[in-house]
This record gives sequence, structure tokens and C-alpha cells, in this order.
Amino acid sequence: MLTERGWAGLGAGVALGFLWMGLGELELLTSALVLVTGVIIAFVLVRLSSPTAAVTRQLRPNLVHEGDQASVSVEVVNLSRRSMRNVVLEDTVSDLGSARFALGKLKPGQSAKASYQILCRPRGVYVIGPAFLTASDPLRLASLSSVAGQGDRLIVYPAVEDLEGFPVVRGLDPSVQAAKPEFSHSGGEDFFTLREYRIGDDLRRVHWPSTAKRDKLMIRQLETPWQARALVMLDVRTSSYDNAAAFERAVRGAASVIRHLLKEGFSTDLWAGGATVSSQESSPYAAAMETLAGAEPQDDLDIKAAATHLRRAARGGALVMVTGNPDPELLAAQRLLGRDFGRTVAMSVSETPSPVLVQFQRIGAVTIHVSPHETWASAWLQGVRNAWATA
Repeated sequence: MLTERGWAGLGAGVALGFLWMGLGELELLTSALVLVTGVIIAFVLVRLSSPTAAVTRQLRPNLVHEGDQASVSVEVVNLSRRSMRNVVLEDTVSDLGSARFALGKLKPGQSAKASYQILCRPRGVYVIGPAFLTASDPLRLASLSSVAGQGDRLIVYPAVEDLEGFPVVRGLDPSVQAAKPEFSHSGGEDFFTLREYRIGDDLRRVHWPSTAKRDKLMIRQLETPWQARALVMLDVRTSSYDNAAAFERAVRGAASVIRHLLKEGFSTDLWAGGATVSSQESSPYAAAMETLAGAEPQDDLDIKAAATHLRRAARGGALVMVTGNPDPELLAAQRLLGRDFGRTVAMSVSETPSPVLVQFQRIGAVTIHVSPHETWASAWLQGVRNAWATA
């Protein structure tokens, strides 16, 4: 198709042709023929040199948090039988911008590489590509675009903070308390089920009778100790938050808690308004962060009904509820879930603390409050210092 410059040249040629018809000047006719012929030749050349190429990308690093920079390396391989000339590659990242590269000349089978940086802000799930290849003539009178390669996903995790301290929760024996989850590598945990072998599993846990029967390596899956479990519950109701900044701070708080508990050995589940992200996932941290990356406020969400559903799969341990302004509905949800959890932590984000936080304190919950522009680390440490064992 013609570019703006090409249409301008064609229009000028036609206009000069009309002037020649009216004035009879040979120079006008010559100029008109030159412009129109040049546009036609450019159009034919571009149609004959349609770019056909393969585009692949490599993203570094693989795990990106909000505020980080990611590097994208792009490789283009000419798959056509002709050389590619005057080709521009454009790679678009949804809602974040685009990168454009002039490839110059690529012979058949030849490749070219380029890279660009992305400032990953805000959190979310973005699509990179597919790439657009645009071939044009030297004067850019005509151009032809084609799609190359496939789109890739860029998942920007929420920003996280380093937290200190973890819950003192009761184990199966009410007279025993654990300040930190302890795991027995010699088989002191309870037997749970059998599963197929995965790379990195301890071969000492191979269940040989089942392996011989199924002709596959079967591993004894050991149940995680009760006191080493946690459920992080992010309140995504729109009515719970003063503004968008408060919701973003709550998401960061949930992400920070998940990273902290997983790092300290807790088997941590996440609920953020949809299906529960289980700690039994192959990559529980990545699964939880991807869910939080796409978390959005929801209207008409029944938090008490959600708590009833979550209680069916409750496994005890620590319950962490992250919200904006806690209300009686959230308190009712805690009373449902609190029967199965040994410790509750209520994290609140608002300009002023909600009176409902006092009711959480009365039922024995640890309460932590920050404003939308404050960080969690100091408030977390101060809130858990008396009730939790600090690292």
C-alpha cells in the first residue's frame, strides 16, 4: 500500500497532469510522468519483496517484579528466497510501548539480532508481539507489512518487601507450639499419598512396591506439618478500599507475605477472589505471583460465601487476611475460618484505621495497619513482635 508520502507524490503527479492539459507546458507533463511512474515502480517493488521471516524472543530475567527492568532479545531470520531490503521491525508490548529497528539488508537464511529494555510498571500480564515487519522502497513511497512470529507473555509480579517474623501456631498437639516450621528429612512427617517421580526428588522416598507394579518410579508424598501451613486471603472487594493506591498496597502486602512464608518453609495457599492457588503447584511462588499480577477489584463479591467454600479445604496453620477497610462481613469470614486456623493476621490499608480492627484484636488476631503510601516492612515487624517469634 502507498504511504502518506506515496499518496502525496501520486496526487502531485495527477495535479501536474491537469495543469499540463490546461497550460500545455511540456515540463509539467514530464514532472507528472516522473512522479506517477516513480510511485508505481515503488508499489511494484514492495509487492515483489514481501518480507517473510521468523521472529523469536528471549526475555531476561524470567521473573520480573514491578519496577524492575527486563531485557528482550529479538532474532529475525529471513525465510524468503530474496534478500530483504529496507525492512523495519516493530515489536509492541501492550500498554507499555513499542520498539522499532531498521534491519537494512538480510540475505536468504541470514539472521539479525536486536534487544531493548522494558521498564516493568505497573504490575500485570502483558503481551509482547507478534512482531510486524514493514518493507518499503528507498524513497518510502510504498510499504507492505506482515506479521512474523508469535506473541509472548510478560508477567510483571507485584513489588515485594522483605519481612521479618513468622507465626507462633499450635501443632497437632495443643500443648506444643512452633515458632518456625520444622521439617524432618528422615521420615518424621505423616504419609499422605503416592505420586510419580519428578527430577530432584529424594530417591530415598521411592515406594518400591508401587514402582514395580506400575513400572514407574513412585514417590511417597509426605504431608506437610500442620503448623507449617498458611492461607493468604486477599480481599478484592471494591467497597473495601478508599482508592486504587490502597488496593495496590494491599496486593503488595499479600505478595510480600507469600514470598516471606514460602521462603521460611510454610506451605502457603492464596485466595484472591477466584480459585485457590494451592501450594501443591509445581511452582507455587510463580503461580501465586501470576494470580496477584492480574488481581483486580471486584464488585458484588460475597466474602462470607467465599470463606465457607475455603473452609472445606482448610488445613490449619496461619490465616493472613489482607484488606483495605475491614468490615463486619470480613470479620464474619474470619470467624468461619478461624475455627480451623491457629493464628490470624489482619493486614489493613486505609488512611485511618477501621474500628473493626479493634474487634479483630479482641478475638486474638494480630492487626497491622498502613496508609496507602507507607511500606509494610516496619509495620509488619512492629505488629508481630509481641505475638509472633521474630527471626
